[in-house]
Amino acid sequence: MSDDVRMTAEQREETEGAEHRHWFRRNPALNMTYRIGVGVVGGLVLVAGVVMIPYPGPGWLVVFAGLAILATEFEWAGRVLRFAKRYYDGWVAWLKRQNVVVKALVLAATGLVVALTCWLLGAFALVGGWFGLDWAWLHSPIFGSRG
Repeated sequence: MSDDVRMTAEQREETEGAEHRHWFRRNPALNMTYRIGVGVVGGLVLVAGVVMIPYPGPGWLVVFAGLAILATEFEWAGRVLRFAKRYYDGWVAWLKRQNVVVKALVLAATGLVVALTCWLLGAFALVGGWFGLDWAWLHSPIFGSRG
């Protein structure tokens, strides 16, 4: 029986993936292009995740995905991923042990960050405009200039 038959489909994919990377690594220009591509894609995903952290949704998941993409080519990203996951797990475990008051304060702080960001980006003025409300405090200090 040949080696290909005894290998599982997963083992064949891993071997093919390793051969694929070896082919990239043989050619310095192609290797550099590949690493730059992984760096750009991973970096963009990471930045998007960091922006999403304070908002409801998958912020931390996207951060970890960006780090995982970067870790496929950069050892430092693997170390940062392990570090971030360890501290994230620690934070979640700590928060689970807290009483309701602390959990409510964390939730209130998160809500405050979301509300402040929406105000700074002009979302309140936009929605207020839909209802005919032109109150000065709704307008963003950054984008609220009415000329």
